[in-house]
Formats: sequence, C-alpha cells, structure tokens
Amino acid sequence: MARGTLAATSEDAATELLGQSGFQVLSMRQVTRSFSLEKLMARYSRTRPAEIILFYRQLALLLGSGIDIITALELLQQQTTSQALVMALGEVISELRGGSRLSVALRKHPRFFSDTSCRLLHIGEETGSFESTLQHLAEHMEKEQAAAKGIKGALAYPILAAVITMVVVAVLLMFVFPAFGDLYGSLGAELPAMTSAMIEAGNLFRKFGGHLFLVLVAVVLSGVAYVRTPKGRYRWDRLLLSLPIIGRVSHLKELARICRSISLLFHAGMPVTEVIRLTARASGNKVVAEALDRAEKDMLKGEGLSRPMAKNPIFLPLMVQMVRIGEETGNLDTNLQAVAQNYEVEAEDKLKAAIGMIQPAMTLVIGLMIAVIALSLTTAMYSIYGQGI
Repeated sequence: MARGTLAATSEDAATELLGQSGFQVLSMRQVTRSFSLEKLMARYSRTRPAEIILFYRQLALLLGSGIDIITALELLQQQTTSQALVMALGEVISELRGGSRLSVALRKHPRFFSDTSCRLLHIGEETGSFESTLQHLAEHMEKEQAAAKGIKGALAYPILAAVITMVVVAVLLMFVFPAFGDLYGSLGAELPAMTSAMIEAGNLFRKFGGHLFLVLVAVVLSGVAYVRTPKGRYRWDRLLLSLPIIGRVSHLKELARICRSISLLFHAGMPVTEVIRLTARASGNKVVAEALDRAEKDMLKGEGLSRPMAKNPIFLPLMVQMVRIGEETGNLDTNLQAVAQNYEVEAEDKLKAAIGMIQPAMTLVIGLMIAVIALSLTTAMYSIYGQGI
C-alpha cells in the first residue's frame, strides 16, 4: 500500500490521475498547505516580462515539434529561472491534467498572463492556430516592452546626473562650507556677500537637513500613495500627456501600443466591441482607457469605431482616418499596424531630439552650479588677502 500527496484540481481529477498511473484509491483527503518561506518569497517575487515572452516562444516551438502540451510545460518549468513562474506553471499543469484547457488554466494567474493573452490563446485553441497565436503574442509583447524601455532608457542619464549633482551640492553645503565658515570666522575676516550666503545656507542645511529629508520623503510617499488611487492615477496620466515634448512622446507610444493591440485582436477574429474593451483594460494610461471606454459605448449605439474616435482629441487624426478606411475596406488590422509603425518612428525621433536638448542643458546647469561654488570660495580667499589677514 502506497501513501503520498498529489496536486490536482479536485478529488475526481486526482482519482483519475492515480488510475492512469495504475493505482487504486482506498482513501483520500485534502491536505492544507503548510507555511513555507520559500513559497511566500516566490509568490511575491517579480517576474520580468522577458521571461513570459520567452515562455510563449519556447512553448510554440515545442508544440510545433510535436510534443504534447503537458510535457512541453514540464520542460519549460524545469528551465524557468523565476520561482514564482515555476509555481504558477506547476498549478497550470495540474489544471491540464484535471481536464482544463490551457487558456482557462492560465487565466487563473493574471500576474503572469493577461486577460488579453488568455483570450487570444482561447481563440487559438478554437481555430487550431495555437502555435502561431503564441508567436504573434510574443512578438506583440516584445514591441510593447521595447516601447516602454524607450522613454525610461532615454531619461536615465538626465535623472542620474541630476541626482548626483544634488548629492554633491548637499555634501558641499553640509560639510565643506561650514568648515570654511569656521576657518574664516577664526581669522576675523569680512567675507563677500556670496560667500556669506553660501556658508549660511550650509549651516542651515546642516542644522535642518535631516528634517528637510524627512519632509521630502513624506511628500514623495504621499505622492506615490495618491497616484495609486484611481483619481490620482487619472490625474497623473493626464499630466504625463500634457508635458512638453515628453508628453507628446508618451501620447504617441501609447497610441502605437493601442493600435498594435487592436490589430492583433481583430486579426485573431474577435468582435470589434470586445477588442476595444480588452484594449481599454490593458491600457497603461487611464485617460486613454477612458477614451476607449467612451468609444466602445458609442459603438454599441451603431456609430462604428472611427466616428466615436473622431470626437475625442486623444485619438490623433491619422489614427482616426486609417480606422475609417480600415472599416470601409476590411483591412483594419493592416492599417493600424501601419499607424503603429508611423507613431513609433515619430516618437523615437522626438525622443532623440529631446535628449539632444536635455543633455547640454544638464551640463550647463551643473557647470553653473560648480562655477558659483568655486567663485564663492575664491572670492573669499582674495578678500582675505586684500585685508592683509
């Protein structure tokens, strides 16, 4: 007689699995999982989007080579580096052994597999184009990730330079200028106004710097907490779209992502209303998501897609015009792919131009700050020499 544990979706599924393995069930009871620090850490660890993309590509490759779905998932589970994804795939495999479809099993893990992805995979299962759907989904996610990294990567240098500059200035104000102030005070020298102001600022910063830092941290945390609320997130997204240069780039990249999503879902055979609904849910900008929701409501009134979009300035004229032509010709997916490519090229050009202006501006600001600090110190020295001290 053998004893052991088995992961399954239900007692019937467990009995069936054991029967297929040649076992006869005498008794069975549900076991409550004990606390495990490793499982807890894995559940809350972060899984990079690149790992999900790789999962889709490798799954398509394995299925295309003739391997059954469960064996393919077991192979991918063994080579996955994310422990959180390993746990999720283990549960997915148990669901499949219990008779569930892959799209249904993946839908129970929205942390890794979005609603849009699961809906596409469900259509792929129904139409027999599962492998090609996996490939298209991976390509779509790769383009989304490339667009998201564009702005972050471009702003990394200016942000890093600004942070380093503030740290250097803070160190000078807190330690260097007070030391010079004590030295000049012991000599009884009369200092220039600029030097006196810098030394006084250093004394104040050293005295109240800790309080200022705590206030700054409180303001940042409060801002982050507010942005996480629905109202705060909406206002933050509206602010991002209204910023000069960067706002235009964010707007173009978000519209490009939307165009690609609509194109992918429409090409898969979904109804347009469902396509817009899923795209709105997946949108990273609440202002754009609200605009898509309004468009969907107008579509249900029989207005089509281009007319509701034309009412909202969020959707730029080129996108509206290409949607109208796509509706008339039946080439909506192809037209939106072209719009996405056009917006991505324009966004990249504007981003490069913005970075080309930001870097010299940052260099100029840093140079001016260093010049002021150096000038305040050198004028003090010349003043002391002039006073014969």
